[in-house]
Order: sequence, then structure tokens, then C-alpha cells
Amino acid sequence: MAEMSPTSLWTNRAIFGLFAFFLIIIQLVPLDTRPPTWAPPDILLAMTLVWVARRPEYLPVYIVAAIFLMTDLLFQRPPGLWAALVVILTEAIRKRSHEFRSLPLVAEWGSVALGIVLITVANRLIMAVTMTPQAPLGLTLIQMASTIVIYPIAVFIAHALFRVSRHTPGDIGTRARI
Repeated sequence: MAEMSPTSLWTNRAIFGLFAFFLIIIQLVPLDTRPPTWAPPDILLAMTLVWVARRPEYLPVYIVAAIFLMTDLLFQRPPGLWAALVVILTEAIRKRSHEFRSLPLVAEWGSVALGIVLITVANRLIMAVTMTPQAPLGLTLIQMASTIVIYPIAVFIAHALFRVSRHTPGDIGTRARI
């Protein structure tokens, strides 16, 4: 494959940014005023992890940090905590993205699932230590589990709609880590 043009690279980054804004708007729109009995999956987190695992050059760290810091502020979470944990996870996955090329989806899914569990537990522990009000543990566990479960669906959507697929051994991008 020829080298990726800067226009194509920035187009893919803009597509992710628009998709992220769409997901944020959907979450902000009040559909029901009753207290929730279940927590929906964090689709933005799942899609971010898919993009970083499959095409890390499309999603640099500053875009991930900016989007998740904005979600912290909009969803009234402790500013920067979830954003920092997501940045740590995405950078760990980015470093392993070249390994994911040869692994089956189940292995990638397991690595991502472990990361989601770790940042969820870290978030709960840090908030407990600082005595910050938290969502009930049951809702947090439901959201964590459902985010892990939808990861393969996020992979399919990223591939089908946005053409985000794994690097192949012959791919050479502008910043590919091959």
C-alpha cells in the first residue's frame, strides 16, 4: 500500500471526532427522567479502543485526551480522571497494536477487556479514596460488562462503516508501527 496522505489521515481523524461528538450528543439527550436501572455500554470507549488497536495513527493521544476530557466535563465526572485512565489504556493498546495484526479477534478482545476492567477498577478506587460520590457498583459493573460485550460489534461497525481495519504486513503508513 502506498503511504497514507496527510489529507486521508486528517480525514479519518475528523470522522472519528464527528462520530465521538454524535455519541456524546446522544448520551446528553434526556430520553427518560426516571433513575436508571441499568447502564448502557460506553460506546465511545469501545470505538476508541477499536480505532487505537486497529489503526493507531488515526487517533493520536491528544485527540483521545481532548475528547475524553470534554466528556468528563459534560457528564460531570471528576475532570481528567477518566480521561487520564483512558489515555493510559489507549497508549498501552497502541504499543501492542502491531501484535494484534497476527492475533485472532478473541485475543484482541481479551486484551481490551482486561484493560477496561483495570481502568474501571482504578476509577472506582481513586474515587473511593478521594471520597467522591459514585454511581452504584451494580451500574458500574453492568456498564463495564456491556462495554466488553459490544467490543466485537464495535469492531464490525468500525470496519463496515469507517473502513478501519487491521494493518497487514505489507502496509506502510505515514506513522505505522510495523
